[in-house]
Amino acid sequence: MNSSCSIRALWILNNQDTVLFSRRFPVVERRWNVAVNRANERCKGDQGFIVLPSSFPTDSEIAAAFTERKKREGSALGYGIRAKQSVEGSDSWVDDPIMRHILSLHVKKEENGEDYTFWPLILHAKVQYYILVLPLVEPEHLKAYNTLCRRSDCGNGVGVDGNLSSLLLQLPCITGAFMVAHVLGDIITSDIPEPEVVVSAGPSVGGLLDSLTGSIGISARPKPVAPPVAASTNSTAIGGGSLASDAPKTGPRNLDKDALRSFISTAMPFGTPLDLNYSNITAIRTNGFSPADVAPVDSKQPAWKPYLYKGKQRLLFTIHEIVNAAMYDRDEIPDSISVLGQVNCRAELEGLPDVLFPLTGLDSKRIEILSFHPCAQVPEQGGGDKQAVMFSPPLSNFVLLRYQAPCSIGVPVKGFYQLSMVSENEGAFLFKLSLMEGYKAPLTMEFCTVNMPFPRRKVISFEGTPSIGTVSYTKHSVEWKIIPSGRGVGAKSIEATFPGTVKFAPWKGQSSDDSGSVQGGDEDSDTEIEQGNSMVNVEEYLVEKMNKHLPAVDLEEPFCWHAYNYAKVSFKMAGTSLAGMMIDTKSVNIFPSVKVPVEYSTQVHSGDYILWNTLGKCPVAATPAN
Repeated sequence: MNSSCSIRALWILNNQDTVLFSRRFPVVERRWNVAVNRANERCKGDQGFIVLPSSFPTDSEIAAAFTERKKREGSALGYGIRAKQSVEGSDSWVDDPIMRHILSLHVKKEENGEDYTFWPLILHAKVQYYILVLPLVEPEHLKAYNTLCRRSDCGNGVGVDGNLSSLLLQLPCITGAFMVAHVLGDIITSDIPEPEVVVSAGPSVGGLLDSLTGSIGISARPKPVAPPVAASTNSTAIGGGSLASDAPKTGPRNLDKDALRSFISTAMPFGTPLDLNYSNITAIRTNGFSPADVAPVDSKQPAWKPYLYKGKQRLLFTIHEIVNAAMYDRDEIPDSISVLGQVNCRAELEGLPDVLFPLTGLDSKRIEILSFHPCAQVPEQGGGDKQAVMFSPPLSNFVLLRYQAPCSIGVPVKGFYQLSMVSENEGAFLFKLSLMEGYKAPLTMEFCTVNMPFPRRKVISFEGTPSIGTVSYTKHSVEWKIIPSGRGVGAKSIEATFPGTVKFAPWKGQSSDDSGSVQGGDEDSDTEIEQGNSMVNVEEYLVEKMNKHLPAVDLEEPFCWHAYNYAKVSFKMAGTSLAGMMIDTKSVNIFPSVKVPVEYSTQVHSGDYILWNTLGKCPVAATPAN
């Protein structure tokens, strides 16, 4: 990690705003004190004079300041934009959504009652915990923020002198502090993510995979390869489409302070993050080092590989992709589809080898976003579609590269969804979809489901028979399983239609009970939710307004999904990258030269794959004219 990132202190609070754990780094704090004293000497008598606190805030002072900010900003994350409740000097006064995650605390010292501002504090909410991380910045940056949060104008316009974006671009420590906050959140919730690496359990590797991952009863199905050292693994491709709640959810886990102290003392001694890889840190503390772990004299051992691998060698690649789409079926609004992907790798190779392979699909004219792991060496893109990638692999599963690109082989699911209310409590709908049109082997679709949510209405029955698949419903949704899980189909075009009607309970309010299934027959009408006068956060405020049946155009936030009608498609495919990424396993070279088996697989999942109601209102971003 960049040595310019240093952490002054960190705190972990629960959802009762009590500090459960804190750590201060006196070495970094002394650097801050020296910098402030020098700045004060330069600007004595000026308006920019900084008053340095005589002592660092106590845990109780931080808790009180955090509670006060929650009351002032409406929630822990806050408004993010200037609202009528915003006051001068507050985070929302800056009028930038990033202030929901990079916040300030106004601490009132208990001994003298004076107020001091601490900024930038990185806020990360995980389960029932709030993690606050205070990185070291220059006093001039704090002065610039104090000016921003007291400006009479609002917004963060591009090109405006002293805007927040320009200020944050000068602070690489912000990125480092976010990484610290996220890894601490994973540790305290025992949720240590590891990139998933999947290979086909064919005859040549089936026994080896079974020994590593355990039999799951279906030997021909792809299996994930577990990482060698991890407290807890959660195989995740990429985080696409999930919505983060403002307030942390209450959970049963207790804070493991010993694990936190152990990790912090090793990963970030004296407040400077060195290695935030939890698997590496755990392995070092658990196993230590032996003479056998010494690297060859002529090789430099990288920080991401503290141990040398011993055993049977192999190299595994998995391409994971998430497809997001907005399908409108309107002449005036173009459909939108994009692919978020990553190449995961696991290199079980002895010594300190370098791996070189050609990666197809890196055309700079097509790839929108591209980033590599620090272990990779990549030449500057010259516009070619195939690029040579060389890397010195870490010991465990890791993400070699991430990318964003358009879908290059056609839309996996296309068509339209129409819903029209024929009466106050009955709607007629029609789906007409095409799946995998033009796709070829070896691509397969493992499952495909379409869900029609009705968050403000209670479904009591539906009529209609789809051309393929089965249908079920709950109190607030209708689900159409076109391809059931476990009955995957090969690359062949599938035409699916589903006309029908759905009946709702009489509209007398809105019930928030989404659990259980509705079987038809006598059902209670919707009951009205009693809403309190206090606004916990912006999201609850919008939900309350929607529950009062206001149309979408009257909402404070017109892009809230529940204000429109849509259907969401969920699917999983294997066999081909939709972005056109490809690895030729026969062209992989390892230096020093050694023969090892190379496995390669792809997994494609749907993210926010939305079919907007063609007959209703829908949100769309305006495209600027050229």
